[in-house]
Amino acid sequence: MSPVELSLSVEVKANQQKVFDKVVDWESQGQWMLGTKVSGTKNNGQGLGGEINAWTGFWKIGFNDPMVITQWIEPKIVDVKHLGRIVKGTGSMVVEKIDENNSRFIWSESIDLPLGFIGKIGWIIIKPFFVSGIKFSLNKFALTFAQTDPK
Repeated sequence: MSPVELSLSVEVKANQQKVFDKVVDWESQGQWMLGTKVSGTKNNGQGLGGEINAWTGFWKIGFNDPMVITQWIEPKIVDVKHLGRIVKGTGSMVVEKIDENNSRFIWSESIDLPLGFIGKIGWIIIKPFFVSGIKFSLNKFALTFAQTDPK
């Protein structure tokens, strides 16, 4: 079964380096990414080969999502490979420079759904909620810059 693809973006009122630095500040990701808490493990989650562990869920219902960084091009791209039992696939976080004070943050995932056909049906049901959650999170990410950095 082919992976599901998802790519969403948000414009951020901050320069490319500041946005990239915030993206790779894994411990702060839970402040803007809905239902996620992330910690760096190997190399503190920094650079090629760095490891990250995310816990995704609400209340006590959720799962661990360990990842390894497969590409690190500062201040533009961080790609990860999901290594968990539930989430497998790849993710990409790209920061594009719009101008000196504005950037675009693109969040992309290519996920191999678990449970075969049942997983595909489940994705059809949860996709609108998942997309809404990511959009909410990306907007919250952008808003943190508007509140902390007026330029």
